[in-house]
Amino acid sequence: MKIDLFPPLSIYEIGQRTNQEDAIAQWNSQLFVLCDGMGGHEKGEVASQTVSTSLVEWFNTNSILSLSDEQLREALEYAYSQLDKKDNGELKKMGTTFTLLFFDNQGVTAAHIGDSRIYHVRPGVGVLYQSRDHSLVFDLFQTGEISYEEMATHPQKNIITRAMTPGLENRTHPDIIHITDVQQGDYFYICSDGMLEQMDNDELVSLFSLSVSNEEKRQQLISATVHNKDNHTAWIIQIKNVIKETGDEELVNEESTARCNAVNLIPKKVQEIAEAVSETELTEEDDVVVVSDVSQPSIKKKVFWTKLLVMLIVLLVVLFTVWHFFGNDTEQEGHSKYHEHYDEIIK
Repeated sequence: MKIDLFPPLSIYEIGQRTNQEDAIAQWNSQLFVLCDGMGGHEKGEVASQTVSTSLVEWFNTNSILSLSDEQLREALEYAYSQLDKKDNGELKKMGTTFTLLFFDNQGVTAAHIGDSRIYHVRPGVGVLYQSRDHSLVFDLFQTGEISYEEMATHPQKNIITRAMTPGLENRTHPDIIHITDVQQGDYFYICSDGMLEQMDNDELVSLFSLSVSNEEKRQQLISATVHNKDNHTAWIIQIKNVIKETGDEELVNEESTARCNAVNLIPKKVQEIAEAVSETELTEEDDVVVVSDVSQPSIKKKVFWTKLLVMLIVLLVVLFTVWHFFGNDTEQEGHSKYHEHYDEIIK
C-alpha cells in the first residue's frame, strides 16, 4: 500500500515543570518518535534526547524504506549504545519511555516502551488501538485489584514497569504491532502521559471527529492541557490517502488480537457486566447492585431447560394426535358392536 500523510503537527509544552524532559523527532515523512525522560533535572532530558536523536541518526545512515522487526531492534540497540555512553555510573539511573511510528508500504509499525501512548483513532468510529501502558497501575487493573477509573487517581500511577535505561546487560524490549487497516481520514496520535491529565479517550475521539482543520484541533488540545502539571508532548498525524497495491491482501492486521492493544484487554463478560450495571437504576437506598451471572455455566443451564421444555411440548402434541386418531376408531368400533347387539335383541 501507499500511504500519504497530511503535514504532521506537534505539541511540545513544558507544563508546570522547570525543565523539559520530553523529546520528539522525525525522519522524512515515515518515522515519528516521542520519548519522556525520567531521573531528575539534567538526567531525564539527556535520556529522552539521546534516544530520539540516535534513532534518527540510525535511519539516516541506513535509509530504511520498509521496516522489519529485526531492523527496528537494530535501531534500538544503536540508541541503547548511545545511551550507555551518557551513563555516569550512579545507582539511580536516568531513563526514558519510547514510542515510535513508522509508515511504509506494509502499513504502520507501532512500538513502545513505558507509559507514553500511541493511538489509532477513526473519526466517527472510535479508538482502534491504544498502546498498553507498561505501568504498575495497569498491571493492578489487569489483575482486578483496582478499577479502570481508579488508575487515573492511584497514588502510584507514575510508576512504570519498562523504560530504556543505560548500562543494563538485559535490554528492555518494546511491544511491536503491525497495523494494516489504515483508511483515509484516520489519525495516529502519540503522546507523553502529561497530555492525558485532563483528557480521556471519548474526548480525544470527539476532538478528532470535529469538522475543523488539524491546526484548530492542535490548538484545542493545547488549550485543554494548558494547566497540566507535567510536560506534555504529542504528534498528530492524519492519513491523507491510501492506495492499495498488489499483495496487500496478504498483510495481517494485528489490532484486533494484539495483547499490547489496551482496547482488547477488557474481557467481553466484564464489559457485559459493566453495561448491565450502568443500565440499572439505583435508588438512594441501594448500596449494592446485583447483576445476573453471565458466566458460561449459567448459559448452558438456560439452554438445557429450554430444550427440555420444547421436547415436552412436542411429546404432548404427538400423544394427543395418537390418542385422537386411535381413540376415535375404538369409539366407532364400540358403537358398531352396540348396534349389532341391540338389533339381535329386537329380533
